[in-house]
Amino acid sequence: MKFNHIPLEARETPLVIAWPSPGLPGGFLQFQHPDEWRQFIARLSIDERIPEIIQAKFARAQKLYLLGWIDIDILKAGELAALVALELAVMDQYGGAVPKKTRSFATLLQHMVDVDGLTDTEIPMIVRTGGSAVGFVTGEFKPSLSQRRNKMAHGDPFDGLPVGGLLELVRDLINYAYRDFIANTPRRA
Repeated sequence: MKFNHIPLEARETPLVIAWPSPGLPGGFLQFQHPDEWRQFIARLSIDERIPEIIQAKFARAQKLYLLGWIDIDILKAGELAALVALELAVMDQYGGAVPKKTRSFATLLQHMVDVDGLTDTEIPMIVRTGGSAVGFVTGEFKPSLSQRRNKMAHGDPFDGLPVGGLLELVRDLINYAYRDFIANTPRRA
Protein backbone atom coordinates (compact mmCIF):
# COMPACT_ATOMS: atom_id res chain seq x y z
CA MET A 1 0.00 0.00 0.00
CA LYS A 2 1.25 3.44 -0.86
CA PHE A 3 -1.29 5.48 1.16
CA ASN A 4 -1.15 8.22 -1.48
CA HIS A 5 -4.57 9.48 -0.36
CA ILE A 6 -3.00 10.80 2.86
CA PRO A 7 -1.35 14.17 2.24
CA LEU A 8 1.90 14.88 4.05
CA GLU A 9 3.59 18.26 3.97
CA ALA A 10 7.31 18.96 4.22
CA ARG A 11 8.69 19.33 7.75
CA GLU A 12 11.01 22.04 9.02
CA THR A 13 13.29 19.36 10.49
CA PRO A 14 13.90 15.78 9.37
CA LEU A 15 12.07 12.92 11.04
CA VAL A 16 14.59 10.90 13.04
CA ILE A 17 13.46 7.61 14.57
CA ALA A 18 15.10 4.69 16.30
CA TRP A 19 15.10 1.79 13.85
CA PRO A 20 17.45 -1.15 13.37
CA SER A 21 19.73 -0.92 10.36
CA PRO A 22 22.17 -3.44 8.86
CA GLY A 23 24.62 -4.54 11.52
CA LEU A 24 23.18 -2.03 13.98
CA PRO A 25 20.14 -3.30 15.92
CA GLY A 26 20.02 -0.02 17.88
CA GLY A 27 20.33 2.35 14.93
CA PHE A 28 18.48 5.45 13.80
CA LEU A 29 16.92 6.41 10.50
CA GLN A 30 16.40 9.92 9.17
CA PHE A 31 13.81 11.02 6.64
CA GLN A 32 14.09 14.41 4.91
CA HIS A 33 11.01 14.31 2.70
CA PRO A 34 7.50 12.92 3.25
CA ASP A 35 7.77 10.71 0.15
CA GLU A 36 10.80 8.95 1.66
CA TRP A 37 8.74 8.21 4.77
CA ARG A 38 5.73 7.11 2.70
CA GLN A 39 7.88 4.67 0.68
CA PHE A 40 9.53 3.33 3.82
CA ILE A 41 6.16 2.61 5.47
CA ALA A 42 4.73 1.11 2.25
CA ARG A 43 7.68 -1.32 2.03
CA LEU A 44 6.72 -2.69 5.44
CA SER A 45 3.48 -4.26 4.15
CA ILE A 46 2.65 -7.87 4.96
CA ASP A 47 2.34 -10.40 2.16
CA GLU A 48 -0.71 -9.72 0.00
CA ARG A 49 -1.87 -13.36 0.25
CA ILE A 50 -2.52 -13.11 3.99
CA PRO A 51 -6.28 -12.97 4.79
CA GLU A 52 -7.93 -9.60 4.26
CA ILE A 53 -8.89 -9.03 7.91
CA ILE A 54 -5.24 -9.26 8.92
CA GLN A 55 -4.31 -7.06 5.94
CA ALA A 56 -6.81 -4.41 7.08
CA LYS A 57 -5.62 -4.40 10.69
CA PHE A 58 -1.97 -4.18 9.66
CA ALA A 59 -2.75 -1.44 7.11
CA ARG A 60 -4.31 0.56 9.96
CA ALA A 61 -1.01 0.30 11.83
CA GLN A 62 0.85 1.45 8.72
CA LYS A 63 -1.47 4.44 8.32
CA LEU A 64 -0.87 5.46 11.90
CA TYR A 65 2.88 5.13 11.40
CA LEU A 66 2.58 7.24 8.26
CA LEU A 67 0.79 9.93 10.26
CA GLY A 68 3.73 9.88 12.64
CA TRP A 69 5.31 12.21 10.08
CA ILE A 70 2.95 14.87 11.39
CA ASP A 71 3.26 14.01 15.10
CA ILE A 72 5.71 11.37 16.35
CA ASP A 73 3.34 10.44 19.22
CA ILE A 74 1.02 8.84 16.67
CA LEU A 75 3.62 6.07 16.21
CA LYS A 76 2.58 4.77 19.64
CA ALA A 77 -1.00 4.28 18.40
CA GLY A 78 0.50 2.53 15.36
CA GLU A 79 2.40 0.20 17.65
CA LEU A 80 -0.79 -0.83 19.41
CA ALA A 81 -2.54 -1.37 16.07
CA ALA A 82 0.40 -3.49 14.86
CA LEU A 83 0.33 -5.65 17.98
CA VAL A 84 -3.45 -6.08 17.63
CA ALA A 85 -2.90 -7.30 14.05
CA LEU A 86 -0.25 -9.73 15.29
CA GLU A 87 -2.54 -10.99 18.04
CA LEU A 88 -5.31 -11.68 15.53
CA ALA A 89 -2.83 -13.42 13.21
CA VAL A 90 -1.46 -15.76 15.88
CA MET A 91 -4.97 -16.48 17.14
CA ASP A 92 -5.99 -17.39 13.59
CA GLN A 93 -2.93 -19.54 12.97
CA TYR A 94 -2.32 -21.15 16.37
CA GLY A 95 -5.51 -20.65 18.39
CA GLY A 96 -6.85 -24.11 17.61
CA ALA A 97 -3.64 -25.73 18.86
CA VAL A 98 -3.62 -24.06 22.29
CA PRO A 99 -6.26 -25.08 24.87
CA LYS A 100 -8.82 -22.34 25.49
CA LYS A 101 -8.12 -22.30 29.25
CA THR A 102 -4.49 -21.34 28.68
CA ARG A 103 -4.87 -19.39 25.42
CA SER A 104 -3.56 -15.84 25.56
CA PHE A 105 -1.47 -13.62 23.33
CA ALA A 106 1.59 -14.67 25.34
CA THR A 107 0.90 -18.41 25.03
CA LEU A 108 0.20 -18.09 21.30
CA LEU A 109 3.51 -16.28 20.80
CA GLN A 110 5.26 -18.96 22.88
CA HIS A 111 3.62 -21.62 20.68
CA MET A 112 5.04 -19.83 17.64
CA VAL A 113 8.54 -20.49 19.00
CA ASP A 114 8.17 -23.81 20.84
CA VAL A 115 5.95 -25.67 18.39
CA ASP A 116 6.11 -23.80 15.08
CA GLY A 117 9.89 -23.38 15.20
CA LEU A 118 10.39 -19.61 15.08
CA THR A 119 14.04 -18.63 15.58
CA ASP A 120 15.89 -15.37 15.00
CA THR A 121 17.15 -16.80 11.70
CA GLU A 122 13.52 -16.91 10.52
CA ILE A 123 12.99 -13.18 11.13
CA PRO A 124 14.20 -11.13 8.14
CA MET A 125 14.66 -7.96 10.20
CA ILE A 126 16.99 -9.78 12.60
CA VAL A 127 18.90 -11.43 9.76
CA ARG A 128 19.33 -7.97 8.18
CA THR A 129 20.31 -6.06 11.33
CA GLY A 130 21.61 -8.56 13.86
CA GLY A 131 20.48 -8.82 17.42
CA SER A 132 17.70 -11.03 18.71
CA ALA A 133 13.91 -10.81 18.85
CA VAL A 134 12.76 -14.27 19.92
CA GLY A 135 13.20 -13.38 23.59
CA PHE A 136 10.68 -10.56 23.14
CA VAL A 137 8.30 -13.06 21.53
CA THR A 138 8.61 -15.63 24.35
CA GLY A 139 8.85 -13.23 27.27
CA GLU A 140 12.46 -14.09 28.08
CA PHE A 141 13.28 -10.41 27.39
CA LYS A 142 11.20 -7.69 29.01
CA PRO A 143 8.96 -6.08 28.12
CA SER A 144 7.73 -8.86 25.86
CA LEU A 145 5.46 -8.17 22.91
CA SER A 146 2.43 -9.34 24.90
CA GLN A 147 3.42 -7.15 27.87
CA ARG A 148 3.80 -4.17 25.52
CA ARG A 149 0.35 -4.83 24.04
CA ASN A 150 -1.21 -5.19 27.48
CA LYS A 151 0.38 -2.00 28.78
CA MET A 152 -0.75 -0.05 25.72
CA ALA A 153 -4.26 -1.50 25.72
CA HIS A 154 -4.87 -1.23 29.46
CA GLY A 155 -2.53 1.53 30.57
CA ASP A 156 -1.19 4.56 28.79
CA PRO A 157 -0.83 3.88 25.06
CA PHE A 158 1.30 7.01 24.62
CA ASP A 159 3.72 6.36 27.48
CA GLY A 160 7.36 6.33 26.45
CA LEU A 161 9.13 6.64 23.14
CA PRO A 162 8.28 4.61 20.05
CA VAL A 163 9.90 1.17 19.93
CA GLY A 164 12.39 1.11 17.07
CA GLY A 165 11.51 -1.44 14.40
CA LEU A 166 8.32 -2.73 16.02
CA LEU A 167 6.24 -2.44 12.83
CA GLU A 168 8.89 -4.31 10.85
CA LEU A 169 9.17 -7.04 13.49
CA VAL A 170 5.40 -7.49 13.58
CA ARG A 171 5.33 -7.66 9.78
CA ASP A 172 7.97 -10.41 9.83
CA LEU A 173 6.15 -12.36 12.54
CA ILE A 174 2.83 -12.21 10.70
CA ASN A 175 4.49 -13.32 7.47
CA TYR A 176 6.15 -16.18 9.39
CA ALA A 177 2.86 -17.31 10.96
CA TYR A 178 1.27 -17.47 7.50
CA ARG A 179 4.31 -18.83 5.62
CA ASP A 180 2.63 -22.15 4.71
CA PHE A 181 -0.57 -20.35 3.69
CA ILE A 182 1.50 -17.94 1.55
CA ALA A 183 3.39 -20.82 -0.07
CA ASN A 184 0.13 -22.52 -1.06
CA THR A 185 -1.82 -19.45 -2.19
CA PRO A 186 -1.31 -17.87 -5.63
CA ARG A 187 -0.67 -14.14 -5.83
CA ARG A 188 -3.67 -11.96 -6.64
CA ALA A 189 -3.99 -10.88 -10.25
